[in-house]
Parts: sequence; structure tokens; C-alpha cells
Amino acid sequence: MIQIYDTTLRDGTQRKDISLSVSDKMNIARRLDDLGIAFIEGGWPGSNPKDVEFFQRAAKTTWKNAKIAAFGSTCAANKQPDEDANIRALLEAETPYCTVVGKTSVLHVTDVLRTSLDNNLRIIEQSIAYLTSQGRSVIYDAEHFFDGFKLDPAYSIETLKAAQRGGAETLVLCETNGGSMPWEVSEIVRQVKEKLDAPLGIHAHNDSECAVANSISALREGCIQVQGTINGYGERCGNANLCSIIPNLELKMGLKTLPDGQLKNLFDLSHYVAEVANLSPDEHLAYVGRAAFAHKGGIHVAAMRRTTRSYQHVDPELVGNRMEVIVSELSGKGNLVSKAEEYGITLENESQAVEVLQTVKQLEAKGFSFEAAEASVVMLFKRLEKNYKAPFELIDFAAEVEHRRGRGIFSEATVKVMVDDQVMHTAAEGNGPVNALDLALRKALVTHYPAVDSFHLSDYKVRILDGKNGTSATTRVLIETKNEIKTWNTVGAGTNIIEASWQALVDSIEYGLAVVHPASQGV
Repeated sequence: MIQIYDTTLRDGTQRKDISLSVSDKMNIARRLDDLGIAFIEGGWPGSNPKDVEFFQRAAKTTWKNAKIAAFGSTCAANKQPDEDANIRALLEAETPYCTVVGKTSVLHVTDVLRTSLDNNLRIIEQSIAYLTSQGRSVIYDAEHFFDGFKLDPAYSIETLKAAQRGGAETLVLCETNGGSMPWEVSEIVRQVKEKLDAPLGIHAHNDSECAVANSISALREGCIQVQGTINGYGERCGNANLCSIIPNLELKMGLKTLPDGQLKNLFDLSHYVAEVANLSPDEHLAYVGRAAFAHKGGIHVAAMRRTTRSYQHVDPELVGNRMEVIVSELSGKGNLVSKAEEYGITLENESQAVEVLQTVKQLEAKGFSFEAAEASVVMLFKRLEKNYKAPFELIDFAAEVEHRRGRGIFSEATVKVMVDDQVMHTAAEGNGPVNALDLALRKALVTHYPAVDSFHLSDYKVRILDGKNGTSATTRVLIETKNEIKTWNTVGAGTNIIEASWQALVDSIEYGLAVVHPASQGV
């Protein structure tokens, strides 16, 4: 079984724009433990008060699967381990494991640490030996190992031997600068194994976009532990992404990394960590991105309808993800048929799908985009159904923005719609013309359709499509609406931002009544 060592809470937080509270770190650690991660590196207890508090709380927590590790460096070059504050902080963290980083590269020993090569070997061996004498298991991170090996192979091996003499359980080869290629990693790991009989691990950074490949290359050569982070978070370009490494090992190489049944929770974990870190999920990540199994090209979808293996390398459900068919101007008939099936829409014949496809292509040529507005696609289908009756019909609307002395800027809108042969004429004020239109439309409909009161406009995005045309540019409006059941998105486009907003609003309300709450209007 390959040991998965997660350093999201330490190395991952060195990414630009990430700052986790102690509670954030504890919550992520619990989710990692639930997944079945073997080692969780909680932080560097000698570096900041938050990490000290994390280890205090971790010591009082029962962990089901993971061993908690505290991270720190070898003792200072001019000290003994028992008098070094960093070593003392590692012991005070009271973790079963300590991960100790030491200098492997001659360059770093002489130019960064500014000590002799022999003294560096001393502090590696003595630091680890002291920690093991105090009852700690030690993982040794050989920093800059691959660059160091390229400079002086013999000395880099001597640093590993020093760690082994000190009693390190695992020697982790760190590709710290992220510049090595997979074939270099393979060859160097192979040479290390020829010269040293010890359990090895790999810790790779992603500066040349090879962190995952380098990690897998090292594991193929016999490393038993892989270090990385969720979503590849980390300093500079990030660390090796465990959300890619884990399924690659499990599904491609037949290597066990997690307890049975846990791989399917990887998608949720990826998005949970992004949410806690207050980062937008990278939806194009392999395996765990929402786009990882999204199909847009018409030829692709046509093939997928015959066999999902045609354009998918694994079953997305194995990692908790799902297949998605995208509707756009690049779609073919199969995209629309699949989308109708997804939403339970019965087509009388496939010519209806072709009709909707042509409408999509025509509207996207005018500035619409249906990729993120599936509710608008569904409404194109619904309006083709033989027995479908729209819940309301627009007669006219007006929106005004005024400035009045003593009151400032305010907006007012009037809406006139036909509902069951009854004309509803309402007005509302809002903080802007779109908000006023939204409120006026809801006021016109709510007495007939009480469910409208539960629809909330939760996001409103505007994109200028041809900025060179200034105020006459085509504008695309995307609206997100939600209620207690679900969230849906609609689109409008045109040279008039109010008209584009109205189109998206109408689709939003009509979708809510026709699909989310069909009982409210008897459809």
C-alpha cells in the first residue's frame, strides 16, 4: 500500500492568497482523516501561534486513520539538538511523527546554511537521533535532493545515510524547485535504491508542470510514500496534486492508497478544501474538476451516446464526479437529446432537438452563451411541448432611473403581464432598474403562483462582449436563481442591458414555475 502524506495544512498554505484559521485546519484535517489519508502534516509548530494551537487541539482529537506529523528543520548549525528551539517545538507538539527537513544540496549547505559539509551531516544525524530518543517517529525530507544529486551525487547520498543512522523511518526525496523531468527523477531514484537500503518517499513541486508525473515516476521506481496537497495547492506553482495522484495510483496502476470505498469521496473533498480556503475551485482539474468529464463537441457526444468509453478514460463516479453534456454552438443533435433526457423531457421526435440546436446556434451568434445557463436551454425545449402553456405572457414593461433632490438615485419599474386571461399591472422600486423589474414581475405573479416568493436572485453577472463598441456593445447577462430545492441559471443578451436582463429574468421565473415547482401552475 502506498502511503499518502498530505501537507495541505503546511506546504499548501504557502500558496499565495491562502490563509487558514485553526478551525479551518482542524476541519480539513478531519475530512482528510475520514478519507483515509495515512499522514497529515499539520504545520510548523516553531513558526507561528496558529500551528502551536492546531497541535494542541490535534493532540486532544481521536484520529481514525491518519497519523499527525509536525514539521520542522534540523537544529541550527552551531547548536546541539537538545538546545535548539525548533527541535523543542517539535517535541512540544506531541505528535507521533515529526517530519524533519535538512539540506541535501552542496549549494545550500555552503551558500544558504553557510556551514561545512561535515557539520551538515552532523546536524542531520543528531537532530533525528535526538527526536527518536524522545519517542518520536521521524520522516526525513531531503530538501533539494534532485538538484543536489545533480551537483554532487556522493554527498547527497551521504546526507541520506546520516538521516538513516539517526533512525529516520522514511527518507523523502524532495524535488523542491520543481524543475526536474520525469525521466531524471526515475533515473535518480533508481540510483539511490542501488546505493541505499531504506524506505523512500517523493515530495515534488510543480514549477515545470511535472509534479504529478515526477511523483508517479518515483513511485514506479519503488518509493513507498508520496507527499502532496489537495488540489495541488502550494508555494509558487504548487505541490503535487493528490487529487490526481491518488486516482492514478488506484485506477491506473492498481496500487492501494485509501481504505475501500473512499475514493468516491475525492470530488467532495477537493471542493470542500477549496471552499474552506476561500478559493474558486479549478473546475478543469483532472478527475475532480466539474469539467473533467464534461463533453461539448457534437462528435464527442454522439460517440458517448453509443459508449461512454469513447471519450472517458474512467467512470467519473469512481471519484465521486459525474458526466456532463454541454450545450453550445459547437453542439450536435446528440448534445440536445442528452440534455433533454437529463431533465426528463420527452421528445416527440429528434427533430425537436434539431430545432432547439438551431435556435441555440442562432442565439449564440448574437451573444448568448448556454454553457452556464442550462435552465434557458430547458425552457427552449419546454416551449416546444405540445401541451405546454407559459405561466405568463409579457405585454410590456418600463424601467426608469431617477435622481431626486433629497432622495438621490432610485429606480422604478412597471410590468404588465397576462396571467390566465387576466392582466396584471404592477410597479416596484429597487436599488437599480434590474432589481426593480425583478420585484415588479414577482409582484405581478405571486398571487397566482405563490412559489415565486421562494425564488431568490442570488447572482447577477454582466459581460461586455465587444468592448470596442463602447456603450452600444452587446451585453450578456447571466442570472443565478435559487430556492430551498435547487439553483438554476439563465441567460439573456443584446445591445440593451435592460432587455438582456429581462430575457434572463423571464427564463428564470418561468423555469422555476415549470420545472422546479410545476405543481404550482398545474403543468
